[in-house]
Amino acid sequence: MNYGPVALATLGGLVAYFVVGTAIFFLVPQLIDEARKFPAVFRPKESQMAGMPMMMIATLVAIFVVAVLYSMTYRGGSGLIEGARFGALVGAFVVCAFVVHNYVNLNFSRTLMRMQAVAYFVQWTAVGVAIGLIYR
Repeated sequence: MNYGPVALATLGGLVAYFVVGTAIFFLVPQLIDEARKFPAVFRPKESQMAGMPMMMIATLVAIFVVAVLYSMTYRGGSGLIEGARFGALVGAFVVCAFVVHNYVNLNFSRTLMRMQAVAYFVQWTAVGVAIGLIYR
């Protein structure tokens, strides 16, 4: 495996993750409004901001792992199509292993679960597209 393209794909995926994530929160403010209904579940904004460096490092590592997995499964073809397909699979994994799992274990609404499911699916699909376009 050539780590140069994987590293570039990781950085591109990180940019896509934060650009799409930020866009979702600006375009769908109801997502934040719904989360605010559950202060016992979610940390206050100040606490979240204090943990932001840790979250960014963890996200970078997660996207690196996804980029490595992409490089191990890439068989040629359109970077856009292959990346979108791969990103959608990762998105489905995140929705099932994270969003639904948290809904079952934590006390928040089904509405928030649905909103998070769509947001994270779109976000990780975008990460896959970015990785696919860069790695190919």
